[in-house]
Amino acid sequence: MARKKKELLNFFYDSTERCPVIAAVKNDEWLEKSSASVCEIVYVLYGNICTIRDIVHEIKKAGKMAVVHIDLVSGLASKEISVDFIRKFTEADGIISTKPHLIKRANELGLFTIQRFFMLDTITFNNIKKHVRDTRPDVVEMMPAGLGKMIRYALEEVDGKPLVASGLVLDSDDVMGALSAGAIAVSTTNLEVWKSVE
Repeated sequence: MARKKKELLNFFYDSTERCPVIAAVKNDEWLEKSSASVCEIVYVLYGNICTIRDIVHEIKKAGKMAVVHIDLVSGLASKEISVDFIRKFTEADGIISTKPHLIKRANELGLFTIQRFFMLDTITFNNIKKHVRDTRPDVVEMMPAGLGKMIRYALEEVDGKPLVASGLVLDSDDVMGALSAGAIAVSTTNLEVWKSVE
């Protein structure tokens, strides 16, 4: 399992170097558009326990990395068994979550992990280092993307983990700003931004 995890991390680095935009899909129409995009990584921000397997299968069929935002899958509880479900019943490469215990469980199962943080205040910011140290995610994600100064500060706190910026990405200027601040990639549901990298 450790080898697969290393391969996924290498793919993530290589992919974000080729295309620093990650397609985040929130419905079937966007899922179809992500397959045709140059984005090599797809975040799944929708679905339920009856559809998530098929959604992930479509992403994998397109030859892309599938990362499920487990907190947004209807019907899954905020318990470790939900991670086991994703691992056992889908082809997902990894998960995104704001919940540390789900990141820990995904790591135990050999899934690629992205821990997401919403920058609401300095208390949230000050907790990043502790959570990253405790959960050891493969990637840290910070929202919203347009906080260049916060991205630079966060990079000092995450022990060399790659940082993805997301949220409120309005145009390619936001992508460039986040990348200039040190983010490795930008995740967005903005279809126009997906097209801007083609």
